Amino acid sequence: MAIKIEMLRNFVAVAELGNLNDAAERLGRTASAVSMSLKQLEDHLGAPLFETDRKNRLTALGQFTFAEGRREVENFNRCIESISAYAQARVGTVRIGAVPSVTAVLLPPVVQAFRAERPDVIIHIRDMDSTTVLREVEMQRIDIGIASGRGSLSSITTRPLFSDRFGVVCCAGHPLQGLKQPLQWDDLRPYTLISNATGAQIASPEFRTMDEAAHLRIRNTGSVLGMVRADVGITVLPKLTLDGQADDFLFLPLADPAATRRVSILTRSHAELPPVSQMFERAIFDGVARRARSHPDDFKIVEVCATTS
Repeated sequence: MAIKIEMLRNFVAVAELGNLNDAAERLGRTASAVSMSLKQLEDHLGAPLFETDRKNRLTALGQFTFAEGRREVENFNRCIESISAYAQARVGTVRIGAVPSVTAVLLPPVVQAFRAERPDVIIHIRDMDSTTVLREVEMQRIDIGIASGRGSLSSITTRPLFSDRFGVVCCAGHPLQGLKQPLQWDDLRPYTLISNATGAQIASPEFRTMDEAAHLRIRNTGSVLGMVRADVGITVLPKLTLDGQADDFLFLPLADPAATRRVSILTRSHAELPPVSQMFERAIFDGVARRARSHPDDFKIVEVCATTS
């Protein structure tokens, strides 16, 4: 018979307390069951662990076994606690990749609330464009991706998260501010358009023609806004992008109903997320719901239904 951890646990309790009855009470077992466990351990070792039947004095083997056994029981307890903490999402690492507007606006309150409940969880967040998010999920370098559009890989599961409207972003005092709103695409033609990666979602032929003809193309949203602030040109961005920005920007609505961004959560298909990542994913959906309630006019929840694209 192999030595089991419960044998060591029973022995350590008896050695610490000096009698069977107190040890049995601590362990939640009967004294006879503890006594039988000790006998099995001694039979396996081939020598007694206690000098007398009263179990209050250890033999030399008993002293050695007590020191080693107590250390092993403590290690086992720590191991079980760590496994339980991981399973209950109290520890672990969450790896998130998301478009900048999400990391800057939606994630901060989500992270704050999540860390208040799970302070020992490690959270890695990376800003990236939608194409990179898709690639990083596919390469398993992030657990959860939040990106615009839909993935085109069978290995990626896409779940709709929210939608918001595109609009024209320009500096304060720009002539477009004086035009009838919402704006038409033709209203933008007299001005320098700064192309950005997010605009690739807009399928309208009028915008596609203008965007493809743009002489200034910038991928980073912060850099795009820097150019707009300096009145280098105008750009088209989702409403969420300007949340928290200074008042030196204008967001002018567009008449085209196709000028809508759809943002989804991306995860690996047929691969279960770690428990802590599952909890964080739920926290993201809860955060989006709160945002939709507080900004009903320009931020919409998209019906969530798991789809594999």
